[in-house]
Amino acid sequence: MWSVNQWYAQGARFKHQGHDVFYRQEGVGDTLVLLHGFPTASWDWHRVWDNLTRHYRVIAADFIGFGHSARATHFASSVKSQADMVEALLKDRGVEQYHVLAHDIGDSVAQELLARDLERNQHRIASCCLLNGGLFPETHRPTRTQQLLLGPFGFMVSRLMNLRRFSESFTILFPPSTRPRPSELEDLYSLIRFNNGTRITHKLIQYIVERRENRERWLAALQQARCPLRLIDGVNDPVSGQHMVDRYKELIPNPDVVEIPDCGHYPQWERPDEVLKSYFEFGGH
Repeated sequence: MWSVNQWYAQGARFKHQGHDVFYRQEGVGDTLVLLHGFPTASWDWHRVWDNLTRHYRVIAADFIGFGHSARATHFASSVKSQADMVEALLKDRGVEQYHVLAHDIGDSVAQELLARDLERNQHRIASCCLLNGGLFPETHRPTRTQQLLLGPFGFMVSRLMNLRRFSESFTILFPPSTRPRPSELEDLYSLIRFNNGTRITHKLIQYIVERRENRERWLAALQQARCPLRLIDGVNDPVSGQHMVDRYKELIPNPDVVEIPDCGHYPQWERPDEVLKSYFEFGGH
């Protein structure tokens, strides 16, 4: 496993529309793109990184506004703008075709990328594997803190965030057996706080509104996807757990679903071995 400091010491920088984007790239073979969740960063993947890089050329960036990428107050953060950044990074890296492993807001970015593949009649995405996320707005159950961030005083909630408040709101995403330790919560919060990031947390959560606005587009992206799809879900997640899995099975043709028991919102963190096993079975490794 990688410490936060080790993770960010190994990365590189890329400019997108004048904004610094942190990313990591390691391994050889087919390209696998990792798309992280809200409100954290690419370090979310550190427990599965080494195993993935033995089989793939893995690329993981911090979305703009997150982690060690630019905290640009004037950047219009949206799912589509983050998808633009991912496409620009892949072009810069010379990537034509790639696999996707996504989580949370990263799921929405993956859905947008799938939709673009359909619109352009392209087959750039070779496969797409989704972890817990709000794939359907009708099944997404935001936490109280997320609701407050989305409200008219979200800017105040964002600025008043501290380690205690973050820890309280974050740990409810996990069953008792997999909750992060206090030191891990400090590490996660350090990524939110980095470069005064709490100034803009309320701006970064607007993707929840976008999910409602783009429901039909992003649902069609899954229903009509031209590449293999798999959902790996921690079913004890109060935000997008069993209830979301059940809806996925109703809406997606021939659903390929792996349900992980006693696991919450961050399967790659809580049950990395199960995620790797399921992903490698899906990818043929």
